[in-house]
Amino acid sequence: MLLYNQRNRTDAKPCGFVLQGFFYAQKRGEMMPYKPKRPCAYPGCGRLAEREQYCAEHQKAMDKHYNQYERDPVSNKRYGRAWKRIRDRYIKSHPLCEECEKQGSLTPAEEVHHILPLSKGGGNEKSNLMALCKSCHSRITSKSGDRWGR
Repeated sequence: MLLYNQRNRTDAKPCGFVLQGFFYAQKRGEMMPYKPKRPCAYPGCGRLAEREQYCAEHQKAMDKHYNQYERDPVSNKRYGRAWKRIRDRYIKSHPLCEECEKQGSLTPAEEVHHILPLSKGGGNEKSNLMALCKSCHSRITSKSGDRWGR
């Protein structure tokens, strides 16, 4: 359903559209606001978390807990401090998502993907690495089934 400019009824140009009760302005160059902040999920914490489930302090603690108790120990050895250095160096030299660049879009890279997974004999050589945004990385890993064991 289109909304029309109420001032000039003779000049009936659409100025936006309605979807599920919300009005969205069709203006170029304006960013949509982020999701509202939610309370941290850590018991007893009242801080607000911006994009994650936990506030910044508790996110760090929960990541450490996951790496120490829930993550496969073999993965911890593969993705330790040396991998973080390699990853940071690669992201610095390849700041844009390589898949999005092929499609003509400029998206910042957030993750580094092994083309041939380490579990299948791949290594950390530059020829086996690929800088990707989160959505491209999720799509590629779900297709290949590496992460979820398909």
